Amino acid sequence: MLLKDKKFYRMFLILCLPIVLQNVISLSVNLTDNLMLGSYAESALSGVTAVNQIQFIYQNLLIGIGDGLVILASQYWGKKDTETIRKVASIAMRTALVLMLALFVIVSLFPEQAVGLFTNDAEIIAEGVKYLNIVRFTYPFFCVTTILLAVLRSTEVVKIAFYLSLSTLCINFCINWCLIYGRFGLPRLGVQGAAIGTLVARIVECIIILCYVAKKERNLGLKLRDFLHVDRSIMRDYYRVSLPILFISAMWGVNTAMQTAILGHLTSSAIAANSMASNLYLIVKTVAVGAASTTNVFIGKAIGEGDMKVVKQYAKTFQVMFLIMGICCGLILYALTEPVLALYSFSDESRELARTFLHILCIVMVGMCYQMPVNSGIIKGGGATKYAMILDLVSIWCIVIPLSFFMAFYVKASPVVVVWCLNLDQLFKAVPAFIMVNYGHWAKKLTR
Repeated sequence: MLLKDKKFYRMFLILCLPIVLQNVISLSVNLTDNLMLGSYAESALSGVTAVNQIQFIYQNLLIGIGDGLVILASQYWGKKDTETIRKVASIAMRTALVLMLALFVIVSLFPEQAVGLFTNDAEIIAEGVKYLNIVRFTYPFFCVTTILLAVLRSTEVVKIAFYLSLSTLCINFCINWCLIYGRFGLPRLGVQGAAIGTLVARIVECIIILCYVAKKERNLGLKLRDFLHVDRSIMRDYYRVSLPILFISAMWGVNTAMQTAILGHLTSSAIAANSMASNLYLIVKTVAVGAASTTNVFIGKAIGEGDMKVVKQYAKTFQVMFLIMGICCGLILYALTEPVLALYSFSDESRELARTFLHILCIVMVGMCYQMPVNSGIIKGGGATKYAMILDLVSIWCIVIPLSFFMAFYVKASPVVVVWCLNLDQLFKAVPAFIMVNYGHWAKKLTR
């Protein structure tokens, strides 16, 4: 039976909308780089796209660490146990900082090899290395910001994320405008100008969230000393929940990077077209990402409060909402295709490929908007993280990647066929998602 409580839908929108807007603006930072660099030079755009695959893997791992925090902490939030939430936050922050340091060292020592994973074009690699040598310094700031936002989200504080992303977009756009093209007497730096814009924006973003937590945050009362101590029993709970999620995030990041690598080794037109199509797709996809993040909090809090009847009602209502959302997002993506294409200075081949890619993604969007929030929001938010890990492992590494690799390098199929293969999992994963959430046992109490 579906919920008819208007307060439920209002609260969902209040939590979801800022997360969606934050994700849209955050992705718009990359889109801004792409639009400006697309007008500057196609090799510059492709170089930044290759480096952004490294950033995407890193971002996915941080999101995985943050999601584990949200799933566990939201159940403690249902119990109003803020002391344990602070302990969970400490463990998540330490984990994220170790990850950040490892990636920073790798890309500092092997920049050409890192960019070369995604393309074999020497000109693109050269442009990518210029960008990477500056943008790597964003990693520590982005790490701290992401984890602090996850802590706040677990206690239903989300608006600050929107304001942060808005400031990032404005700063990045202004600096890009000046430094990519060399306006107002400033040097014409191309990809290096884009990297400087991103770095300054991330530093400001981090300073704002630190000031907010220190001066304005009231639910938890987080202090620096909270991050200096670790509770080993809570650490075991956190890693039991988070390791499957972290594995999923790593696999998803590698999967997306391999998609770019597969397309990038076909033609330069394919990688440029995929860059444009995937950025627009990711912006519309933020609706599903925001819905999944909000669902995590709703489900986790309800389980923490011990009301399993409400949990089941939430699950049924969410599924209908997600399906309607998918149809609407597919139509929105279709409507945006031509207006956004007009902003790019593409060759005719790249333009036609981008148009076809986007039409494919319109169909993919419907399945993705159902299965992703169900798997990542309801099932994973309910504590069944191992199920989500197994499903992604099988679909990505046993079906999608082998099939796509075979079609690209053995059959020599067109980029259009390869893009279909790379996105098929967004459709067929809807079936096990439906079965598990309606007939499986996924709601688990994780608190002590």
